[in-house]
Amino acid sequence: MSQVTSPVTPRVLRNPVIRGFAPDPSMVRVGDWYYVATSSFEWYPTIPVHRSRDLAHWEYAGHVRGAVPGDSLAGVPDSGGVWAPSLSWDGERFWVVYSVVRSVGTPYFDLDTYVSTASHVAGKWTAPRRVASHGFDPALFHEDGRLWLLNMQSDHRPGGQRFAGIVMTELNRETLSRVGDTHLLLQHERLVEGPKLLRHGGWYHLALAEGGTGFEHGVRVARSRTLTGPYELDSRPLLTSRDDPSVPLQKAGHAELVETPDGGWVLSHLTARPLRTPHGPRCTLGRETAIQTVVWDADGWPRLGHGGWHPAVKVEVGGRGGCREGVGLGGGVPAPEEAHEPYVPEPSEPSEVLAWPWSTLRSYADASWADTTTRPGWIRLRGRHGPESRWAQSLLAQRITEHRAKAQVTVEARPRTFTQAAGLVLWYCAKSYLSLDLTWAEPEGEAQRGQQWRGGGHTVLSLVERDEEGARQAAVVEVDARTPVTLGVTVEGAEARFWFVRDPDRDADGDGVRVPVGPPLDFSRLSDDYGSRLRFTGAMAGIHARDLVDASFTADFSGFRLTCVPD
Repeated sequence: MSQVTSPVTPRVLRNPVIRGFAPDPSMVRVGDWYYVATSSFEWYPTIPVHRSRDLAHWEYAGHVRGAVPGDSLAGVPDSGGVWAPSLSWDGERFWVVYSVVRSVGTPYFDLDTYVSTASHVAGKWTAPRRVASHGFDPALFHEDGRLWLLNMQSDHRPGGQRFAGIVMTELNRETLSRVGDTHLLLQHERLVEGPKLLRHGGWYHLALAEGGTGFEHGVRVARSRTLTGPYELDSRPLLTSRDDPSVPLQKAGHAELVETPDGGWVLSHLTARPLRTPHGPRCTLGRETAIQTVVWDADGWPRLGHGGWHPAVKVEVGGRGGCREGVGLGGGVPAPEEAHEPYVPEPSEPSEVLAWPWSTLRSYADASWADTTTRPGWIRLRGRHGPESRWAQSLLAQRITEHRAKAQVTVEARPRTFTQAAGLVLWYCAKSYLSLDLTWAEPEGEAQRGQQWRGGGHTVLSLVERDEEGARQAAVVEVDARTPVTLGVTVEGAEARFWFVRDPDRDADGDGVRVPVGPPLDFSRLSDDYGSRLRFTGAMAGIHARDLVDASFTADFSGFRLTCVPD
């Protein structure tokens, strides 16, 4: 039965709707709520989920806790980890399927695909269960009580196609074991991945990510009268910006079609906002989440509501009208009661340090290295491995969401050796970061030979830039470590300028004198598009500490602020 409500004035959303490192969005509607799950890669919390009632305003709604068996991604390479989760709703519970990828840039992705379910996105998710792992970017399709797993398949053999088509396997809903044969749905000379399946107008429609996830990215739709195919490709893309570098939203692709309560259709997709640099376009904010409206043409193919195939920045979306049933989309099904409440971390979460928007690398922060109770109002980090470790970094960071940003924090620490350091970091990966750290240096005029055990020496601020050529010290400034020091960085487009505050008590307004540290540095290297290897995340700002000898050095941080200014 349809439920009719009063019409609501259309709203204009501004893309991206989830800004800064929110790639591979998978969107589902449950009652009046829309939910989007995004990739987390090597970062925790795993699989962030956002929600919205109006498609324009989104809020963090929780994450898929325990997505990785053993709750550790130790050893996973940069841009490995949790790839492309697909979120669905079967009328009773949420399902998520995703791959944990442990090799990047090799013919073997060395991945495992898992399924987990929950009654509420912020609630308890079931322990992940492994399913058929043909390749990454899996999805689930629910129909008439049956469950199907879609995937791309990879052929690692010499001469094989790394992207060798889209396959589908029926799963037993209870055991998740295979039922029958695996079906090859489609192969295409252009790279296709990220399959999402829905039924509309008597057709099964297969939305495919096409052309890779860079500037060549796009969305192509295929359809069939029968579930197992054969599938016919549309003659033109549904969405792409690869043919016009002047389009503000680039890399448009990896999409999912969803029906709205009033019978309209929208498309969630990833996109990026490149900076124009002398080295070409670079996307420091990573890939983000955007939404477009969709209509169906006379031949039954989906088309962008504003025409063409380029993504729009401003999109008009309709009001919340009648609630009509849609196949596998949760239409007409009420949302879980708890979904209307603000997200609150469960008491069993390891540490308040991890409250969103904080993230950490490859494992949860816990009391062993991140502590908020010993010194109220401060975060205490115990130093562990260095910044290029894949195992035990002590780092907490937040997503940078705009091309203009400022981060600052006050740090108190007493480094006694060059193996100890703590400070403010702009982070992309182990080969792309900028950091301003309190550390130790030899006495003035003494050679850099590590004679810290002799005593002497002094505390300095060391500004380091790391790129594919290695790490370089851009500046060293001696500071007084007897009192806390405030560190900061200002990002303007492709440029980052670091600074610290000197003598705050002597300044009339109490803010202190901002002292530049080193020259402007190239922030655009902290992007998806710098370097020779695949990169999939986004720039972050945060705090970190290291102690390479015995992991006993601690540093206290307070007043961390990240301010991002929209264009």
